[in-house]
Amino acid sequence: MLIGYARVSTGDQNHDLQHDALRAVGCERIWTETASGARTYRPQLTALLDAARAGDTLVVWRLDRLGRSLRHLIEIGDDLQRRQIALRSLTEGIDTTTTAGRFVFSLLGALAQMEREILIERTQAGLAAAAARGLKGGRPRALDDGKVRAAQAMLAAGTLSGAEIAKQLGVAPSTLYRTIPGGRRAVIDRAA
Repeated sequence: MLIGYARVSTGDQNHDLQHDALRAVGCERIWTETASGARTYRPQLTALLDAARAGDTLVVWRLDRLGRSLRHLIEIGDDLQRRQIALRSLTEGIDTTTTAGRFVFSLLGALAQMEREILIERTQAGLAAAAARGLKGGRPRALDDGKVRAAQAMLAAGTLSGAEIAKQLGVAPSTLYRTIPGGRRAVIDRAA
């Protein structure tokens, strides 16, 4: 079965062009949505994906009507492929029921993967450059060296439990256990 998805971003736009094109190719059912493509949750798209079954073909007027980004589009395409649902875009001429259509969609997937890898490389390069300037990335430590020494001294005194020490230092017990050399076992052994 051919099933269609039509989306416009705002209420002052209409779906007529998309509906006409989807009906012309034989879509038996069309889900219609007015929502920004940047929205993570689109109820009609979710309903369509829930209703689609193996052997169906999801038809869109243009790919940008379906995915909010190349990465999102590839995720949807991968999900459809796993579920044996084809994808067809009328404007771009992509039809994953054909060899050429699967090839083009694979190229889009390769571009999305390259984009992810470039982003990772840039992040790593930025962190390395910051480290070279003496800056340290990440979240600040909950217990600095002074607080760790204070916790060890309180543990050595043996008057407070690990939970009580953590409370005095303003951290969760799990943070204390993770920070003290020897972990939770060391805290429990010292308190016993």
